[in-house]
Amino acid sequence: VDAPFMWFEICLEARCGLLEMFILSCQMCSSSSSEKTLLGSSDDIGWLQRAPGMDPVKDGSTRFLELLEGIRNGVHTLPDSFVYLLIPGLFSNHGPLYFVSTKRFFSKMGLACHIAKIHSEFFMKASVEHNAWELKQYIEELYWGSGKRVMLLGHSKGGVDAAAALSIYWCDLKEKVAGLALVQSPYGGTPLASDILREGQIADKETRRVMELLICKLIKGDIRALEDLTYEKRKEFIMRHKLPQNVPLISFHSEASVALDVIATMTQIAHAELPWLPLPGFGDNESEDVVQVSRTVPVVVPLSAAMAVCALHLQLRYGEKSDGLVTCRDAEVPGSVVVRPNQKLDHAWMVYSSWKKNPRDPDACEMCEALLTLLVELGVAKQEKGML
Repeated sequence: VDAPFMWFEICLEARCGLLEMFILSCQMCSSSSSEKTLLGSSDDIGWLQRAPGMDPVKDGSTRFLELLEGIRNGVHTLPDSFVYLLIPGLFSNHGPLYFVSTKRFFSKMGLACHIAKIHSEFFMKASVEHNAWELKQYIEELYWGSGKRVMLLGHSKGGVDAAAALSIYWCDLKEKVAGLALVQSPYGGTPLASDILREGQIADKETRRVMELLICKLIKGDIRALEDLTYEKRKEFIMRHKLPQNVPLISFHSEASVALDVIATMTQIAHAELPWLPLPGFGDNESEDVVQVSRTVPVVVPLSAAMAVCALHLQLRYGEKSDGLVTCRDAEVPGSVVVRPNQKLDHAWMVYSSWKKNPRDPDACEMCEALLTLLVELGVAKQEKGML
């Protein structure tokens, strides 16, 4: 059986089944007498834009696209006067290729680039505050080892963890950090976490037990890492720990495609090495065996299909645009420069490689370079205004 067609059939069946579940769920909610269940996270999505005292955002999409176009034409201006730290998100330890292509891309340009080795799924070690402490130490080590300030780019929960590090430890880090780009980060929270874990809404105690089984037992994760992304937890944290106003900030968010052809897109998250296999020789000596060198094969999963289903669910239930996990409104950090790309990109696109690449479109490495280049420009502008 041809593997791609088999995956296509599996993804199609999964998507149809999930869509039926979502439609039934919406029908049940519409007929329910419980107003709280009906509302779900409706009152929470985008709460940062409504909260008093929050700084407004600025649109940096036009400048970002200009920089991206220049990068695609060979114009690379990212300076080597910084260390660039990429911070992965939740359960990233199960995807060995997380950010690997971007790090390799930066290293080829002669830039000092690292991927933060933080715990993303281990018990007691994946909460926002714990990762903030680990990142503080990581940043200080990079700074003292290189003598250069550190530029941060965090994806998903990695952006939340990085923002927490700056919020809590800014007195220690203000001379060491040059800026932060949050990429598809649920800074305000995510309805998926809240709807799964919050009692009285979509989920109940039995559903939570299922989630604990999946996260804690199956993938050895820490369910509290997911809890930290609920609206309740994010509101509590942000009100206690606000980001420093003078740090250059970028918020990048995107919208996932829900088109039917997305289900055929496979995403490489790792690679596996096949064992050496003895093969019969074809020389004069009939007993001679030729040993085949071990081969590395990609491990691919239908992440884009899953993101498309989740994005469609959030669109149908709440009328919200999202990358499949994070709504666009919840990804905009107050006081930041917001970048809204003109491509349909799901939550996994920025860190994993898709097998369905269009050479006319920019890739994730180029987008990360454009984001960090824009972040450098913001830092220069703040310095000229005497804000740094």
